[in-house]
Amino acid sequence: MTECVMASKSMTSCTEELESWMTSNRPKLNADKTEFIWTGSNQDKHCSNRFEGSSDVPECSVKCLGMLIDSNVTFARYIRRVAASCFWQIRQLWKIRRSLTVENAKTLVHALLASRIDYCNSILYRAAAVHLRPLQSVLNAAARLVLKLCKFDRVSISAMIRNELHWLPVHKRIVYKLCLLVFKCQHEQAPTYLSSLCSPLSAVTTRRQLRAATQGDLNYPQTRNVTYGSLAFAVAGPTCWNLLPPSLKSPLLKPETRPFL
Repeated sequence: MTECVMASKSMTSCTEELESWMTSNRPKLNADKTEFIWTGSNQDKHCSNRFEGSSDVPECSVKCLGMLIDSNVTFARYIRRVAASCFWQIRQLWKIRRSLTVENAKTLVHALLASRIDYCNSILYRAAAVHLRPLQSVLNAAARLVLKLCKFDRVSISAMIRNELHWLPVHKRIVYKLCLLVFKCQHEQAPTYLSSLCSPLSAVTTRRQLRAATQGDLNYPQTRNVTYGSLAFAVAGPTCWNLLPPSLKSPLLKPETRPFL
């Protein structure tokens, strides 16, 4: 009960501080349209508070920059919505597939599907495989569209995606995006608040003599929260970067400017 009261006071104070900041910077906080979400463990989510002067309860999911964030941070609802939108586009493309060449089909897949699959996909790092499965199904259906394969053709669609189209599976696309962001952070092509999270091991006095420091590895903070702490970019980005071979971490490489599909 004490923790719930403290959480309620904290939520109220955060709301007051946010409203005060917006008032001093001229925007106005519209409490009727403002939503908040309570994330954490099931025990923590029992301690929720309503907005002062409003009868709204914490939402099950909120939208931020087009992303749907649910209280369990699984992004399952967002993935299902993206998959439904992509499958609708695929059905429309099948109607005109006879009139398209393979290159034209690839171009349309890039324009209509890649932009949806790869949008902010770095936030899906370490998402459960069962939640990522709809996006992989979209990728498989897009490959069948480009190669004119039926659903029940006796071919390995994974092998076709890898060998014929040279596309990355969904979970590797997420890692690719994270590594791309880290590369840009190291070459002054990212905002300062992200670049400050990617510091090399060679800059740490007690670790600059390590072999990893000479291979371009990055330092990242230790986290106690296994469930959510490892999902932060300060941990996830350097972790994925350190797993790359030294040849890919060379400063002579140029960063890719578009999503890989």
